[in-house]
Amino acid sequence: MSISPEQRLNDLWARGREFLGVEYAIMGGAMSWISERHLVSAISNAGGFGVIAGGAMGPDLLRAEIQATKALTNKPFGVNLITMHPQLDALMDVCIEEKVTHVVLAGGLPSGKAIAKLKDAGIKVVCFAPALVLAKRLVRSGVDALVIEGHEAGGHIGPVSTSVLAQEILPFVTEVPVFVAGGIGRGETIVSYLEMGAAGVQLGTRLVCATECIAHDNFKKAFIRASARDAVPTVQIDPRFPVIPVRAIVNKGTEEFMATQRRMIAKVDSGELEQTAAQLEIEHFWAGALRRAVIDGDVEGGSLMAGQIVGLVKSEQPMAEIFAELLAQAMDAIRAHPDQQNP
Repeated sequence: MSISPEQRLNDLWARGREFLGVEYAIMGGAMSWISERHLVSAISNAGGFGVIAGGAMGPDLLRAEIQATKALTNKPFGVNLITMHPQLDALMDVCIEEKVTHVVLAGGLPSGKAIAKLKDAGIKVVCFAPALVLAKRLVRSGVDALVIEGHEAGGHIGPVSTSVLAQEILPFVTEVPVFVAGGIGRGETIVSYLEMGAAGVQLGTRLVCATECIAHDNFKKAFIRASARDAVPTVQIDPRFPVIPVRAIVNKGTEEFMATQRRMIAKVDSGELEQTAAQLEIEHFWAGALRRAVIDGDVEGGSLMAGQIVGLVKSEQPMAEIFAELLAQAMDAIRAHPDQQNP
């Protein structure tokens, strides 16, 4: 006897729903300047799991953001903290004092001490695993869940695609829930990763053009106009000057960044500048660029961080409508394979 598509989907992401305490096992990716109280609460109110992007926030600002989010939703949400933040300990204290239920530690391998501190306070700890060996190490360290994010994602990216990471990690890490991220923009894709063993997914780019998102109209329009091919990683010109790849929509800022690299390299080669000074100049190029694009609407010189899935973003929509579309697509995918609906 077959079960309904709704029941099949509920069964597929039951572990993720239970872990997050939500209706849909869909986490919001923590995007700096974007994943703040309005978008986070909208994701949670629509049935998903919003995540505040702690980014460069200090403790006081983070506390205010958590409290403001609580005023907009009574549903579960989490906080993303950068492990290399100089005030990480104080930020974790804020999360503990504000009774945050889930903390996502990102931007590097977290220390066992940080994981233990959060867990001892009853907080569920989620970490990013860019490879199987690190996934296993994090599980041994006591993390409660993992996110695997492929290079199709926006912002800072690793070298491996989501589909390869999923095959590398999902069959071999079953002790904790694993959420898949990067290049996910339709419900069929969500179902495919759930059927591979994922507990849920994380979406970023697909949610930027939510009506509730505070991103500038220019920023949203850039997303709606862009195709997948427009979202490319920053290029490193010279191995002496390493550049952490960041996927973003190409604009004049991208061209200027390349020109800056060439200019700095030429100055070092001519003896006009020390290598460390040139490296700092390159690293500081994008400082404030994301804020200029997201908040001020400077889509020419600012950074338009976006995943390749940006080509599927066609309009501004309420968050509830975005989720309804994803769920309808997921149901259709399940109906297309009735043999998989048997209990």
